Amino acid sequence: MSENLNTDLHVLGVFSLLSLLAVGGGTAVLPEMKALTVTAHQWLTDSQFRDIYSLGQVAPGPNMLMVIVIGYHVAGTPGALIAFTGFFLPASVLALGSSRLWNHFEGSPWRLALQNALAPIVVGLMAAGMIAIARTAITGITTTLIAVAVFLAVYFGPKINPALLILAGGAVGFFTLQ
Repeated sequence: MSENLNTDLHVLGVFSLLSLLAVGGGTAVLPEMKALTVTAHQWLTDSQFRDIYSLGQVAPGPNMLMVIVIGYHVAGTPGALIAFTGFFLPASVLALGSSRLWNHFEGSPWRLALQNALAPIVVGLMAAGMIAIARTAITGITTTLIAVAVFLAVYFGPKINPALLILAGGAVGFFTLQ
């Protein structure tokens, strides 16, 4: 098997698996995505993963389009297309099938029980994703202070566009971490 085909199959396998595990959204699989792309396959470093995730947050569109950048980094344009397809196609097919089944059981007590059971699982997975990114992004006192300031601004402050907080944090980091 050629090296390129082997790499392409690995990219497809990793992102297809992540796609099926992404209950509640892409943020839920960030810890596993980081483990697979940074630790297991060593396609990225911690800082590259953090930077790609940050780019996905500020770029227009769904933040999980970051998988395209990872795929491109690993295997060029074919890798970008494979990562995109692997991450979005299986979840789309699963969502289509489960939504049809979900509608079939409308009004069933089992449906309500399942919905109530999934809510805390999704919140926990999203919190795990946030923690995984925080462990990569918070590297010292300056980044800790930026993270605390952003949290306080979001939680207690007036409604501020998160993009402005990202820009402000980036500016502070640029001028203080040089």
